[in-house]
Amino acid sequence: MSNIKFSNVHKSFGQNKIINNFNLEGKEDEFLVLVGPSGCGKSTLLRMIAGLEKIDQGEIQINNKIINELHPSKRETAMVFQSYALYPHMNVYENMSFGLEIEKQSKEEIQKKVLRASKILKIEKLLERRPKQLSGGQRQRVAIGRAITRNPKIFLFDEPLSNLDAALRAEMRVEISKLHQQIKTNMIYVTHDQVEAMTLADRIVILNQGNIEQVGTPEEIYSDPANIFVAQFIGTPKMNIIEIAEEHIKSEKIIQVLGNELNIEDIKLKKRKHFIGIRPEHFKISNETKFKFTPEIDIIENLGNEKIVYMKKDNHQLSAKIPSGTKIENFFGFDLKSIFIFDENGKRVKG
Repeated sequence: MSNIKFSNVHKSFGQNKIINNFNLEGKEDEFLVLVGPSGCGKSTLLRMIAGLEKIDQGEIQINNKIINELHPSKRETAMVFQSYALYPHMNVYENMSFGLEIEKQSKEEIQKKVLRASKILKIEKLLERRPKQLSGGQRQRVAIGRAITRNPKIFLFDEPLSNLDAALRAEMRVEISKLHQQIKTNMIYVTHDQVEAMTLADRIVILNQGNIEQVGTPEEIYSDPANIFVAQFIGTPKMNIIEIAEEHIKSEKIIQVLGNELNIEDIKLKKRKHFIGIRPEHFKISNETKFKFTPEIDIIENLGNEKIVYMKKDNHQLSAKIPSGTKIENFFGFDLKSIFIFDENGKRVKG
């Protein structure tokens, strides 16, 4: 069992502040995914855990032990990089055993650990090959295997699947998820890919410019976003955000959206600008829904099992996701329960 805790962690490069007062406590043996746009600080956080970057302020603890000043080799972490970082002149066995040899472990113990890791990852038949003889997916398995042999308390993954094609990424997501279930060790995984975040995580940490926007389970992040940034970051296509001008707020309960007058329960609206969010998958093609509108359709993308409809209504650019067999008619509708309301600063308004 292991856990990690960040307390008031700061990191800057010159005048550029990367991490700003980061506080987070990991749960025992959970799969934690850090996600956010490029430059938000997620890889820097991993490197600080591993000891590859110094912390300017604050503390990082593993199992209640402060690791700020520990040498990387003493932190009991193992990192899997985007670039695989395999030694080209060594075969798979040698790549996986190299770190253990540096630690001066016995040949018997090294062999036991390498064979165990190779069996978990189904690469036992590749141990004599060199990296150039392997596919991208096989190289990534070797990189993960090298980490497993270290028996770390914390696994660190820095966008490990970004160099793989779509099919291999899907396959490796499953393998990494199985690996976590099998070895039950804390994993901290960095990605900009929301699909990886949603499918792998026990909890997701959404970062923006070095700050935490929200922490929660994939379901919480999707169904209960804290603000517009989170709401639009998770979901493809991203959530439709419709600006509601002050004159369309008719009272504390009544708001006009896409030509419909909505009676909002449990929320008191202020007489100022708001935003309404509707996920593309929550639009319906129906003349029977209570709230409906007639859009101007720009383009339809056929993705096989579904269609993405790009359209306009009252100068709002919108997208809808519908099943591929659905006939597109004049009316699009939505339910009141499927909308999200945000205040003028983009913060979610709740009852």
